[in-house]
Parts: sequence; C-alpha cells; structure tokens
Amino acid sequence: FYLTPPQVNSILKANEYSFKVPEFDGKNVSSVLGFDSNQLPANAPIEDRRSAATCLQTRGMLLGVFDGHAGCACAQAVSERLFYYIAVSLLPHETLLEIENAVESGRALLPILQWHKHPNDYFSKEASKLYFNSLRTYWQELIDLNSGETTDVKEALINAFKRLDNDISLEAQVGDTNSFLNYLVLRVAFSGATACVAHVDGVDLHVANTGDSRAMLGVQEEDGSWSAVNLSYDHNAQNEHEVERVKMEHPKSEEKSLVKQDRLLGLLMPFRAFGDVKFKWSIELQKRVIESGPDQLNDNEYTKFIPPNYHTPPYLTAEPEVIHHKLRPQDKFLVLATDGLWETMHRQDVARIVGEYLTGVHHQQPIAVGGYKVTLGQMHGLLTERRARISSVFEDQNAATHLIRHAVGNNEFGTVDHERLSKMLSLPEELARMYRDDITIIVVQFNSHVI
Repeated sequence: FYLTPPQVNSILKANEYSFKVPEFDGKNVSSVLGFDSNQLPANAPIEDRRSAATCLQTRGMLLGVFDGHAGCACAQAVSERLFYYIAVSLLPHETLLEIENAVESGRALLPILQWHKHPNDYFSKEASKLYFNSLRTYWQELIDLNSGETTDVKEALINAFKRLDNDISLEAQVGDTNSFLNYLVLRVAFSGATACVAHVDGVDLHVANTGDSRAMLGVQEEDGSWSAVNLSYDHNAQNEHEVERVKMEHPKSEEKSLVKQDRLLGLLMPFRAFGDVKFKWSIELQKRVIESGPDQLNDNEYTKFIPPNYHTPPYLTAEPEVIHHKLRPQDKFLVLATDGLWETMHRQDVARIVGEYLTGVHHQQPIAVGGYKVTLGQMHGLLTERRARISSVFEDQNAATHLIRHAVGNNEFGTVDHERLSKMLSLPEELARMYRDDITIIVVQFNSHVI
C-alpha cells in the first residue's frame, strides 16, 4: 500500500507540538529557546506519553517522556502527576504554607505549573480529586518535615519519583468506592512506565531517569561538526552496574533466576519503572487486592499470574538515576526520547541530524557506502538526492518530526527513502508493532547567548 508524500506528512505531523519561550523585554532570560515534540504510535492506543511545563513558583522548566508497558494507564498517570510532585518538592517552605492555607480556607490556589500541551495529550478529569488529595498529603508532610534548608534539585527529583510511585501503590491498595476510579487506580498500578525527565534552570540541567528511555545532549564542536553526550543510562540487562545492583538486593540463592533472557525475572525489560506492582508487592497483597477488586481485573490474565521465582519482593524500584550537567555555550540542544528511537538510531546520528536541521548547515561527509557494491547509477542517485536535500527548504517545521522521519525511513546509506517510509507508515496496527515501537521525542533548543 503506497502513501503519497502529503499522506506521509499528515501521519508524521499529526502529534507534533512546538513551544517558543516568550522573550522578556527583548532580553531573553531563559536558557531555553523552546522545544519541539512529536509522537508516532506503533501500539493502538499508543503507550508512550510526554509532558512539558514551566514551573511558576520556582525557576525552571520540566520536560519528560514516559514509556508505558502492559497498557498505557501508568504512563498516563505519571505524565499527569510527576511534574506536580517535582514542583512541590522544589518549593520553599513559605510557599508550601501559602498553598496549604489557601486550600484550608477555600481560596484560589497559586498555580504551580504552566503546562505546554498538544490537544491530543489527555488529562483524566475523573481522578483529579484523588490525585490532588495524594499530592496535598505529600506537601503537608514536607511542611512538617521542614528543615529550613533549601532543597537540592537532585534530592527533590529522587523524592518526587519515589513518592509518586508509593502513592500509585497505596491508592491501589486502598481502592475507591467509585467502581470506575477503583478500576482506574488498579490499572495504573498493575501496568508500568519508565520515565526520563529533564529540569532546566539557567545553566543547571538535571536529568532524572528510571528505565530505558534516554536523554542526550547535542554538542557543536569547534569545526562545526556535531557530537552526542549521554545524560542517562539505560536500566536494563545491557547495563552491568544495574544487573549488579539488582543482584546485591536479593539473596545469593536467587542469582540465577533474577535476570533471565535479559529480562528481570525473565519477564520485564526495564529494571526500574513506575507501577508494575506485580514486581513490588508480596504475593499475599497481590491476591488480596485482586480478589477484592472489580471483575474486569480478575478477567485480566496479566494480573492473575505470579512471576516465577518470586521470593523476596520488591524486585523493581522507581528510584531515578540523576545526572547534573552545567550547560556550556557549545551545548546546543537536548533530545529526550523513548527507546523506540534509540532502537533504530545511533546517538551520534541523532546529534548530527538534529544539529544540521537546527543550523541548516550540512557537513559534506564523503558518502559512505560501507562494503556495498554500488553501481555508478546508484552513486549518481545518492549524490542527486544529497543535492536536493540541501537546496530544499526543510519540509519539517519541527525537529522531532524530522528525527522521526529519519528513524522510520532511513535506508542503509543513512538517507530517507520515501518508499521505505511509506511502507513503514502504512503497516496495519497488528504488524506495525513487530517492526517498531512507539516513538516519542522532545528536542529542547538552548539559548547559547544566555548560557
């Protein structure tokens, strides 16, 4: 089934979103110029989520990608809630008191976040009261714990991740008298999600990562070429430190069963995630919650089974690994993306494609045809295509869309092949998932003048 270029573009652009940071009196005070984001589903419905917001009571901007598994419920909840937990963790004591007093006396609350959302980015109205009450309990505890010290960003990020995961677990154990909400909190807890979140404040960039989505910095070298700097590590079987960490947390007798076929207990790819209470709760607790839960939960095969060799839970944590980086003038952009991108592209290519897109300058590397027997005709074709690519004004107005086009449509020569792109985008739902994963990307552009 062949798609025309306009049809390809309408599929690629369906979820794109851009935000430019407003200038302040002609003097831009933010180290962020703006960001582009986009999503391309492979699952129906898509299991990835994305979020972006400006913190209104503290300085800084939050951006994140969330990759759900066993459904989209957990990724959805984390994408709505995590930034509030982070913002509250960063607030000074006086502001927390002001907010609590406002709730007490029924006054309007200080807005904490300004969200930057695509119309397709859904927010669940039904659960908002429940979510608000959990968040309020958290800030009340922060008020009681007040040590008078200013909060360290790294600590705030870690606390927020752990606390939200804890609340997701508690809400599911307590349940809800409203049967719809009861089913919702259980679906959130029994599904799972990884999260990769960046907090940018002036020259301070913090990345908090749980799972296998990634953050990467695009750096422009002195000769104008582009290089990539990792700002996160995947929490999976490919990361030796992570495998060691998991082994350290359980008795020696379980060493052989902990990681099987590169999966946690032979089942889960990421070694850290939100939700996934099947890997966190005791067997007794799982049984009790499922038995008292709604019938839909009992019919779900996923909730019924107990992971094999399940002796000393929890096997999974949502605690993030936090990396702090001081921005330099040569740091031009940040890419946050779910593993759907990194499975198809090397970070070095990502840095080059985004860098060339943002500057409009192409470095003419010799055409690499590594080991291929190329006819003169094919060589001519590649050179013609290269010329066309330089002369044409980009068809993409969005850096994330441009990256998705390459991720899905690149051929062995590293150029976008329209025919391949058309085939990949016209695959029926049940086939698409075999060829690629959901892809979610946020590209943040930095303001070198401010930095």
